Amino acid sequence: MHERERHRIILDLLDGRGVVTVGDFASATGGSEATVRRDLAALAAQGRLRKLRGGAEALQPPPATPPNLVALNTPGGGAGPNLLEKRAIGRAAVDLCADGDAIIVNGGTTTFQMVHALANLRLQVLTNSFSVAEHLLRHSHCTVMLPSGTVYREQNIILSPFEDDGTVHFRARRMFMGAMGLSTLGIMEQDGLIIASEQRLMRQADELVLLVDATKFRAQSSMILAPLARVTRIITDSRITADDRRMVEAAGVDLIVADPHRPSDQHRSTSTA
Repeated sequence: MHERERHRIILDLLDGRGVVTVGDFASATGGSEATVRRDLAALAAQGRLRKLRGGAEALQPPPATPPNLVALNTPGGGAGPNLLEKRAIGRAAVDLCADGDAIIVNGGTTTFQMVHALANLRLQVLTNSFSVAEHLLRHSHCTVMLPSGTVYREQNIILSPFEDDGTVHFRARRMFMGAMGLSTLGIMEQDGLIIASEQRLMRQADELVLLVDATKFRAQSSMILAPLARVTRIITDSRITADDRRMVEAAGVDLIVADPHRPSDQHRSTSTA
């Protein structure tokens, strides 16, 4: 990983947490602790963070977030204790991409973690997430497109109740999507407008790649977005249970397991196709 990319990840972690250990930085960047310490020293010399024994802290504390606010797409907001797992999932997703690809990225805390690794590629990206779009415009060479619709401030995404939101004119090799939950019945969401918007996006992609941390296999909702068989691949983290593995295999879906604690962030792939 390039030094500039590591620095961006380090600062994003600090923005979300305020204080982060060297070990957590190493897991998030895939570098060694010695490399992280050199990065922290360089950033401290630039006046961008404050070094601590065994870690670093942000110069400004992260803003307090009301408990009822769902910050879906900010780098640290909403990710909670699963941030390192989501970063590993995001990196594994970008491993599936190559220069020149056309992809769709929907809004969500896990899909947002793709943006750091996407900085090194030149892609055509359609996204309904303002956070993803803004980050890619500032930190990548990707071409970024947005659907038409209303901006929902709380989630920072664009949604439209109408079929003609512009997505029909975009064709993607893959769509990368998060989800509220996952079960034998399929991909679960809790908002009908989100479901309608994501179904329109799904129709424009040859493959559907689901990015869900292991906790999403236990989440439940009363609304089904799509059957599990519609998914081409699921990328999750190493906390996935044996039962959940069997569920994915029974559906004939490829499984990629991203382990944030592996220094090189190698990913295990189980093909069931």
